[in-house]
Amino acid sequence: MTANTPKQSPPPMPPPTPIDEIREQDYWKNQYDKEGYYEAGKTYDEYDPAYRTGYQGRQRYPGKTYDEAEGELKKDYERASGETRLGWEKAKQAIKAAWHRIEDVLPGDADRDGH
Repeated sequence: MTANTPKQSPPPMPPPTPIDEIREQDYWKNQYDKEGYYEAGKTYDEYDPAYRTGYQGRQRYPGKTYDEAEGELKKDYERASGETRLGWEKAKQAIKAAWHRIEDVLPGDADRDGH
């Protein structure tokens, strides 16, 4: 490359694979009460904002690990959760489960965490 040759930009990243939110909701409606973090007596509606935060966040923060994105995910959850009675510690587990479910169906291991 000579001094007058312009530096080439890397190719753009491909657009994220769209998430089928109806499919994710259906999955979690049937699965939430089988998860290790499930708290007896809680309804799906209490977990739904956490699951949405996880599967939408995986697409919102491409290339980041869950741990790298957790601070932003917490803010996203706090905005989305409204009056839910699900505290952050329980919500965090559901968010992470939904995050990894999406990641597990994507090709490769974009965030290099084994999922």
